[in-house]
Amino acid sequence: MSVSLPLEKRDGQHRAIRSFVLRQGRVSDAQRRAVDELQPRFGVPFQDSPLDLDRLYGRSAPKILEIGFGMGETTAVIAQSHLECDYLGIEVHTPGVGALLKRIAELGLSNVRLIQHDAVEVLQHMIAPQSLDGVHVFFPDPWPKKRHHKRRLVQAPLLALLASRMKQGATLHLATDWKDYALQMLEVLRAEPALENTAADFAERPDTRPQTKFEARGLRLGHQVWDLVFRKG
Repeated sequence: MSVSLPLEKRDGQHRAIRSFVLRQGRVSDAQRRAVDELQPRFGVPFQDSPLDLDRLYGRSAPKILEIGFGMGETTAVIAQSHLECDYLGIEVHTPGVGALLKRIAELGLSNVRLIQHDAVEVLQHMIAPQSLDGVHVFFPDPWPKKRHHKRRLVQAPLLALLASRMKQGATLHLATDWKDYALQMLEVLRAEPALENTAADFAERPDTRPQTKFEARGLRLGHQVWDLVFRKG
């Protein structure tokens, strides 16, 4: 399946709008060591053909994709709590990649792999249709300025692409702490015909999404978090 992603003009050419900007974040010595030593084992290089996910993990098990795992705290906790599932995380920023690789080694996890690449290109080329049992998109960049809303990850073309990669009955779980982004997510999710809401609008936080320290602190300060859980019908 191909999707028409929003375009912008850069360097005299029209290119797909990306939802991220590669910043020169500080990579700690421990994160750098983890990348150097562990990425060859747990990292998956980008390729332009679909992965054999069962072969990648050496078993047949439910496959969960996470887009933008940040520093990997939630990913590692979920993977450790659900050893019966396999998790494939996508992240572009090296500090987060190093942090998750470090957690994988410390916890002795064998059910996590990661790809350091643009998620849209990974979905288009590396994930076969109807191959995912679940998708997690937790706290994507809200791009709060109105002129940057076009860069938000959760848009109709991406949802159509995700739905095509999900198995029948697979779930898509999103979370954000920006109200206007939550409302936009709800609007575009409701408009995707392949997906149906598991709640009237926003869902209660499922036990399968652990609460991070950052989130708990925000809640104590009166901030809100909105979860959305949709299922492929």
